[in-house]
Amino acid sequence: MKKVLYLLLIFPLLSLTSAAAQPGGLPEQVACVRRGTIAVSFGGPTRAEGRSYNNAPTFFIYPDTALDKDAAEALIDAFGMQPVLDENFGTAFVINPVGETYDAGKDFEAFVELFNRARSGNLKVIGLGNGATFVNQVLALRAGDHIAGIATLDGKPAKLPKGFSSYGVPAFVSGKNAAKVAKQYKALNAEKAADEPLLRVVVSDATEPGAFFAEAWERLFSHNFRFNNYKHTHYEGAKFGQYGPYELEPYLEWERLGIQRKIVEYSAVFRQRTLDGPKYLWYEYWPEELMEGAPEHSVPVVVLLHGNTNDPRTQAETSGFLQVAAEDRFFVVEMEWQGTPNYQAMGHDGIESVLAILLAQYPQLDPSRIYAHGLSAGSMTATALGVKKSHVFAAVGGNSGALFTGHWIGPFPTFEAIWSEATQKRGAVETAYCSVFGTMDTTVPYMTPDNWKGNSYLNAWNAYEQMNGMEVVDQMDFATWPVFGQPLRDRETIRTNKGEGIVMETGQLYKGEVPLIKLVAVMDYGHWNFMPAARIAWDFFKHYSRDPQTKKLIYHP
Repeated sequence: MKKVLYLLLIFPLLSLTSAAAQPGGLPEQVACVRRGTIAVSFGGPTRAEGRSYNNAPTFFIYPDTALDKDAAEALIDAFGMQPVLDENFGTAFVINPVGETYDAGKDFEAFVELFNRARSGNLKVIGLGNGATFVNQVLALRAGDHIAGIATLDGKPAKLPKGFSSYGVPAFVSGKNAAKVAKQYKALNAEKAADEPLLRVVVSDATEPGAFFAEAWERLFSHNFRFNNYKHTHYEGAKFGQYGPYELEPYLEWERLGIQRKIVEYSAVFRQRTLDGPKYLWYEYWPEELMEGAPEHSVPVVVLLHGNTNDPRTQAETSGFLQVAAEDRFFVVEMEWQGTPNYQAMGHDGIESVLAILLAQYPQLDPSRIYAHGLSAGSMTATALGVKKSHVFAAVGGNSGALFTGHWIGPFPTFEAIWSEATQKRGAVETAYCSVFGTMDTTVPYMTPDNWKGNSYLNAWNAYEQMNGMEVVDQMDFATWPVFGQPLRDRETIRTNKGEGIVMETGQLYKGEVPLIKLVAVMDYGHWNFMPAARIAWDFFKHYSRDPQTKKLIYHP
């Protein structure tokens, strides 16, 4: 069989660094590869519609028997997959058995090789006939905790070994033996399903390829993704099994949450450019009932800020804030704040200007309850906004970003500049601040007992202590307080259902009886969002508002 060469694009998911596209040949059993057609360029989208490339789905398709390239292409066409690939930036592989028939050992080794090359955090596996049996009996048992979802048609179930333990895998089953196969997946998921609603098993009677895939996508595949950020940062790469089970997280489908997305490309005429020049871009996310008829000044606003050169939909789709907005019904706007070849950089003043436009356009938005949250460089920007634009924001924060020490020209605020402004405002201005970080982040490293002086997170905490008129705690004692280096009030340990049970340690710093700074350590976690932390950040933010006339911060216990 002819070898198919494939260009594996490692898109710029990094928040402070970039990755280059790298070519690589695929093994002989890959019959064909089909990709989505949404074009991107480094630093942002060339097409504002659709989704971001974050968490793009990868499909491994195991057919009943070996297919040549034309037959594999025909199978993908029969599934009707291309619109899903286009809209979701997806990739599909049709993978033949290594030999004449599927072999548990050899084909599992081939799966591991392909898994390591694809580096997908949203792997969906489809099996048909004999391919479904291989998926049910081998991949579900040996790799289920690395797979975001399985769909099988006409496969035979596995016989689970006595005492078999599993982190589970979402599954969609149809065709012959569907009831028995569903029983297998329910047994696989039993240990974790009570705490993880994403571990669903869906039984269908669809057998025609198009109906089978459409229902599998709608009822299962589009509900979740899986990636691993434990003890490393996911975009830096990992081998199969290297860091334990992958986290299971909700894949954002805003319509299903009762949220409407609006894409805004805004042009303004300045003396130095015309309407034909670059525009400003932002995405509005509205709980549908709030678009029309909500009372004046009743809807809080959360500004989301992506990481360095990330797609400007990154935070909406990966932070968890939209899922929280769907529950608590607030307005979210994610801005292309940094600029791309297609869109203007906003900077701090531009972010404030966009908010002024929104407040004028939508009277239901509450100018007293505006918050900002970002990732990495976006978190640095949110940190700066809480000081530089303290008259706008009641509370700010972010994941995996703080204030670096140093001087340079560019979009990233420095500790020295923010400290000077915080000093000038000390005691006269207050802004609440929430800092979320992974303790194994190597991009924006957290403090260690031997290397905490000048750490960017300590810089940010100190800047907010300074502006808020609090004691500036700039000496750390990790022997006494191992996680945060200082005593915090309201200390809490939160064990989640993600991965092997990722733990968050939280606590607060007070000014008198008001908690103005919240710290959230995601233990043994790398550089990225941790979606459960969005609820913690919002539950902190919502206690604060800023009087539109006096600009004073108000705490609501």
